Amino acid sequence: MRSVLITGGTGKIGSVLVKSMVQEGHQVMFTTRSKKSGNEMIDKFNLNTEKCTPIELDFKDADALKNLRSQIKNLPDTLIHNARSLETLRLDKNGRINSEQFQTEFFNGITFPYHINNLMLDLKAPLRDVLFISSIYGNVAPNPSLYENFELESPVNYGVTKAAQIHLVKELAVRLSPKKIRVNAISYGGVEGRVDAEFKKRYRKLTPLGGMLEYKDLYPPVKYLLDNYDLKVTGENLKVDGGWTVW
Repeated sequence: MRSVLITGGTGKIGSVLVKSMVQEGHQVMFTTRSKKSGNEMIDKFNLNTEKCTPIELDFKDADALKNLRSQIKNLPDTLIHNARSLETLRLDKNGRINSEQFQTEFFNGITFPYHINNLMLDLKAPLRDVLFISSIYGNVAPNPSLYENFELESPVNYGVTKAAQIHLVKELAVRLSPKKIRVNAISYGGVEGRVDAEFKKRYRKLTPLGGMLEYKDLYPPVKYLLDNYDLKVTGENLKVDGGWTVW
């Protein structure tokens, strides 16, 4: 069994991963900006509280790393970087992102995860795997025909940060290989949940397998990596997208 630290554990993808890993018997710590939200999720899924620990953490806090360290019960052997902030993706009336939003999105997706990695290395955590939850938009640019109003619905800083994550994975894979730590990314396609029927219809036409991901599609690629540590897989970007990026 693994000892896992996942950031953004109460979000759409994060909550599925936390629930699935706890149900499989892994020891899971997850960050959330509100411990109340974390406990509510634990109650909602009826998770074993001895296997699941919410960590209240605001990346913007000057003492964020210190706060993280003070709340960790067990040093993890697996890090999953999944946190994101919808606030940084809100476009203005001209479809633009301001400098603070751009920098914050990059900080959340790149800089702070890098610092978390280094913190765990400094603490001598028994790391085996580092995973970044990326996106199809880290691999390809958005297709305007998917959106009703492309300029007002597709924030540029999201894809740029996700693309940077994929390269960070390659950098870290090389730098951490002497420690036998694997570093990989999983690039998910669009996940059902926040879109209407018309959006799903347009998405279906643009995807070889003809549809968005369902919640049941999210954990299997993570499980594949966690259950097969002996595989010499590092620096890779596993695309789970129904074939979106092949067109």
